[in-house]
Amino acid sequence: MGTMNVSLPGSLRDFVEQQVRTRGYGSASEYVRALIRADLERQRLRERLLEGAASPSGARADADYFARLRARATTATPAADA
Repeated sequence: MGTMNVSLPGSLRDFVEQQVRTRGYGSASEYVRALIRADLERQRLRERLLEGAASPSGARADADYFARLRARATTATPAADA
């Protein structure tokens, strides 16, 4: 794992230290890694949403659609235990 030094003004440093203390992080590095992972996930979700918005429309989700979906769910057989 590489090392990266980040300079923060006092108010942000204090905030990070507070988050580490109150939210159960082991260190400031752990907190920053969690923020970066959350940002990556947010970006992935945004990309998926944009892909979905650009894709052709699917079946209309009206009352009939949900009735068919419920019927399929209630008639589906559960998987056998392995």
